[in-house]
Amino acid sequence: VQLQASGGGLVQPGGSLRLSCSASGFSVEHYATGWFRRAPGKEREFVAAINPSGSASYYKDSVKDRFTISKDNAKDTVYLQMNNLKPEDTATYFCTAGVYKGRYYPAAWGQGTLVTVSS
Repeated sequence: VQLQASGGGLVQPGGSLRLSCSASGFSVEHYATGWFRRAPGKEREFVAAINPSGSASYYKDSVKDRFTISKDNAKDTVYLQMNNLKPEDTATYFCTAGVYKGRYYPAAWGQGTLVTVSS
């Protein structure tokens, strides 16, 4: 089972980035998938998750109106579109696969991709 995240980088406040997470060794259509992040000096936190079919998604309150999680089951890829980025969004972002039962429980983790929001 592997999760390969990409798409991080340096962006100015107000800008956009799209993170991608490519899965191998399993099919994302059978699992909930999600994103977590860890900002410098802070604990890891949940960002967003999506159910196996892609019909329902869940977000951290502070990103709800700016980030969109989606998936392409045919490509075994999960995306996180991030708009109107703020300096406080600076973090290493991790993609995950797991289950959703009232809340999202990650079971497999990919390596992180760094997002830096700075002018």
